[in-house]
Amino acid sequence: MRRTTVALAIIAALLLASACSRSPRVTFYTLTPLTAAGAVQHNFSSAVAVGPVTIPELVNRPQLVVRQAPNRVAVLESHRWAEPLKNELPHLLAQDLGPLLGSSRVFAYDQVSAAAAQYRVLVDIVRLETVPGESVTVEAGWVVRGPGNARREGRAEIREKVNGSDYEAVAAAFSRALAGLSAQIAKTLTAPH
Repeated sequence: MRRTTVALAIIAALLLASACSRSPRVTFYTLTPLTAAGAVQHNFSSAVAVGPVTIPELVNRPQLVVRQAPNRVAVLESHRWAEPLKNELPHLLAQDLGPLLGSSRVFAYDQVSAAAAQYRVLVDIVRLETVPGESVTVEAGWVVRGPGNARREGRAEIREKVNGSDYEAVAAAFSRALAGLSAQIAKTLTAPH
């Protein structure tokens, strides 16, 4: 009887201790639209729809994913994106492209009907990775579809230094890299036919 009482007391103490323990604090991050420094503004009057944007399945999750070694990544449970990247990226790229094109008629594809946009920018991000405290890399290809059957393509790999040791610095570096990607897309949109 005494063993049963002691065992029950230990189990009750363990249950009480686990009930009192706190879940780890989760921090949420967003990307910020930026106007690329020294960007040449254009007077692009046509409506542009950006998206959809595809991303690698590896990073298509709420958690931040960081590279730890050539063949190893970490999925950070307590550091998460505030919204799914595949939803946030078209909006971010559209917000970055607007000032670069000198236009208020640049939208994410889910904000405007395809018929209302004279240009459609489809983006395929093939690499979106970070090495914390070092750099982020965004590698992408895109297709610009214009009036008629006009079609232009582009590709870029953009690397940005992470200015800090926390994950807020990682999100800021991704924002800068994506602004650089927007600048490359703007060049494709404004290139002479």
